[in-house]
Amino acid sequence: MAKNRPYSDGKRIGAVKGRSQTKTPSGHYVKRDSNTGRFMDVKTSSKTPFKGVRKEK
Repeated sequence: MAKNRPYSDGKRIGAVKGRSQTKTPSGHYVKRDSNTGRFMDVKTSSKTPFKGVRKEK
């Protein structure tokens, strides 16, 4: 997983490995595990993408 230090500065160092994200028809982003292909998490707090997770085409 990615490191996020120093804490509380809001910056991520490096990318989150083994994850990708795609946009759902409702406009929310969903995170997918690269190894199994299963959906892991849906971001419902806002319609912005997850930080540090690569996007699928």
